[in-house]
Amino acid sequence: MEGPYLIEFPKVGASDIGFISIAEHPQQIPFEIKRTFWTYYTPESVLRGRHAHHRTEQVLVAVAGRIIVTTELANGEVELFRLEDPHVGLYIPPYVWHTMQYSHSAVQLVMASLPYNAQDYIRDHSEFQRIWKR
Repeated sequence: MEGPYLIEFPKVGASDIGFISIAEHPQQIPFEIKRTFWTYYTPESVLRGRHAHHRTEQVLVAVAGRIIVTTELANGEVELFRLEDPHVGLYIPPYVWHTMQYSHSAVQLVMASLPYNAQDYIRDHSEFQRIWKR
């Protein structure tokens, strides 16, 4: 199984006029986007995420502020990603446990491969581990 990895989006422009970054399928996004959402004004003391997905793939982007993403693979391998540049995203495949902690000013954009489905979420960490021990 492929683990999470960083994606660098094209960064077009200059500091005197500003920048634009582009995320297209299949050039940068490895799936067709079916849902987009964003989180903001999350208190720094709150740890969000704390789940994995059975089928959904996601790309997370800190379009403002800083987001610390911790991922855990089925084999127990843990990685820490610091997202703080709006032209860098983090690909998270299915069956990867992930948590996010935000700076107060952080705005996180999420591009997902599937529409929301509560049944796709694995919200209990022990259940996540149990699934992989089968």
